[in-house]
Amino acid sequence: MAIKRMDNVGIVVEDMDAAIAFFVELGMELEGRAEVEGPFADQCTGLRGVHCDIAMLRTPDRHSRLELAKYRSPAAISAGPRDRPHNVLGTHRVMFAVDDIEDTVARLRTHGAALVGELARYEDSYRLCYVRGPEGIIVGLAEQLS
Repeated sequence: MAIKRMDNVGIVVEDMDAAIAFFVELGMELEGRAEVEGPFADQCTGLRGVHCDIAMLRTPDRHSRLELAKYRSPAAISAGPRDRPHNVLGTHRVMFAVDDIEDTVARLRTHGAALVGELARYEDSYRLCYVRGPEGIIVGLAEQLS
């Protein structure tokens, strides 16, 4: 076997506190925050002079984690507009299963989230939507129907 599990998904952010608040509102738990710098960080990232703050968040089932990173140096590089459409090449979203999609969207709106499209229904299986959160991050939400 090549891998044991997926450990985490990493996202670079500018406003760490806003990103943490958004994902905590979604239902994730903050495991901890740390500062990372030095030869290890440089070797791992292929960058020089890495100094960043990280925050690790965990899903309620404890199976998945999200790592947020805010670079102090070198400065983060913009990948273009933050309101890019869903079909841009590369990582485009993180998807979460939720109990009540309408309540979740309403709570995330208090943190600046906006629907990318509309709340949609896939047959009799799911209600789905994408919201754009802090830093332009697209988060998918899926409510399984009975």
